[in-house]
Amino acid sequence: MKFVRLLSSENEIKYGAIEGEKVQLWDGTFLDPNSKPTSTWLPLKEITLLAPVEPSKVICVGLNYALHIKEMNHSLPEDPVIFLKAPTCVIGPEMEIIYPKISQRVDYEAELAVVIGSTIKGATEAEAAKAIFGYTCANDVTARDLQKKDGQWTRGKSFDTFCPIGPWVVTDIDPSQLDIQLLLNGDVKQSSNTQYFITSVPKLVSFISQVMTLIPGDVVLTGTPEGVGPMELGDEVIVKIQAIGELRNTIN
Repeated sequence: MKFVRLLSSENEIKYGAIEGEKVQLWDGTFLDPNSKPTSTWLPLKEITLLAPVEPSKVICVGLNYALHIKEMNHSLPEDPVIFLKAPTCVIGPEMEIIYPKISQRVDYEAELAVVIGSTIKGATEAEAAKAIFGYTCANDVTARDLQKKDGQWTRGKSFDTFCPIGPWVVTDIDPSQLDIQLLLNGDVKQSSNTQYFITSVPKLVSFISQVMTLIPGDVVLTGTPEGVGPMELGDEVIVKIQAIGELRNTIN
């Protein structure tokens, strides 16, 4: 199923599930096991899609594709490299990515995003897999010059608007073999498949859960393939993932 968080024509935040060209509203967030569908349906064209979840934290995995490691001149890490993006940088589809005035290079990074559905800590891979609610598209926007200058990644990764996610959360798909692309102004800049992950999704979620408690709505970005590059003012950037859809944003 495709689950959404939306702004209705009455400017109310609602949750629902897509069927065809309509959305069936739910009486609460789809992450609440007690929430259920209502009898209200809305045409997709009459709603505004928001970021599908509001995570307490966004945990990112760096260097999870071998060719990306090569292009960044890094060595293969012994363990997954994880870092955080501030939750305040999350935006939804069709929203603007704001180019910081203090940066001279802002890059795109197409990524498969994992949405956590239940609380886990110290989980096995099997437990981690069961705790995953679904998947969505993400763009791990990065001020590359500041990342290199600082030597650590918090500032370069966490500007407001630097984590577009969406357009919806898709359940019941296999994340291990999905085509992933990034298009910049219609040109394909990144093109790969999640089969080339160095560390699988269940193993990543399990690894992260050894460090911190994951709660419903938390988002794990699973790493970007090779082909990262800069964006400029006015550009349109699209993250496209098989079985999920397209996340479209512009640069301002």
